[in-house]
Amino acid sequence: MSHALQAEGYHLLIFTVSNSGVDLDGVVSELMDYQVDGLIAASVDLSGALVARCAKAGLPVVLFNRGVDGASLSTVTSDNRSGGCRVAEFLLAGGHERIGHVSGWQGSSTGRDRRDGFEAGLRAAGAAPLAVIDGRYDRATASEAARTLMDRSDPPDAIFVGNDYMALAVMDVLRFDLGLSVLGDVSVRGYDDIAMSAWPAYDLTTLRQPVRRMIAATVEELMARIDAPTRRPGRIEIDGPLVVRGSARLPEDLTP
Repeated sequence: MSHALQAEGYHLLIFTVSNSGVDLDGVVSELMDYQVDGLIAASVDLSGALVARCAKAGLPVVLFNRGVDGASLSTVTSDNRSGGCRVAEFLLAGGHERIGHVSGWQGSSTGRDRRDGFEAGLRAAGAAPLAVIDGRYDRATASEAARTLMDRSDPPDAIFVGNDYMALAVMDVLRFDLGLSVLGDVSVRGYDDIAMSAWPAYDLTTLRQPVRRMIAATVEELMARIDAPTRRPGRIEIDGPLVVRGSARLPEDLTP
C-alpha cells in the first residue's frame, strides 16, 4: 500500500486500532490534526457517526478488506461470498458430508460474507453446515472451536476455517492435541493464502485473497475520490483463485 501510494506522490501514515475498546473518534481527530488527504480504513469497521464526521470534513474514505451495508462509503474487498460458496462446492465435491465452519469474526463484513457464501453453497446442494462457531480471527478462540467441533458425537469430516491464521491453529489442534490426521481424518480449508499456508508443515488448501489487485483498486478509488469528492462511492469485489494443496480431500475431477 505504501509503495502504491508513493507512486501517486503520497506518503502513508499508519494509525493502529482494533475493533473493540478503541476510541476511533479520537483517532479520527488525530487524523484531522495531520491534515491528511484521504483515509484508507484497513480491516476496521467505522461507525455511522465517524463516517458522517469524515464526510463533513471533506475527508475521502475507502474501506480496504471491509464492506458496509448501503452505499455510503467506497469499499474494496475480495469477493468473499463467492469465495465461501466455492469452498462449500469444493468440499461437497470431495465427498464430505459433515462440514463444520470456524468463521471469521461475525462483527466484520468479511467474516459474515464468507459464512453467508459458504452456507449458500451448501444450501444449493441440499446440505447445511454441521455447526458454525465464531473464531473471531483469533488463534486461541479457533483452537478451542476445533476442540468443540471434534468433541461432538458426530464430529466433522471437514472444517472450513474463515482465514488461514485460524486454520493453522485448527490444524495444530487436530494433529498435536487430538492425534488426528489432517486429510486422513479431517479435511481443512482456509481462506487468504498467507505465506505460511504453503509451508510443507501445513500445505493448506485455501482460497487466495488477491491482495495486490485489491491494493491497486483501493489506491485508484482513493485518488478518484480526492480528485472528485462528490463522486459516487464504489463497491469493488475482486475474485481470487482456489489454491489446492494437501490438507483437503480432492474432488474426483481433480484427483491425479
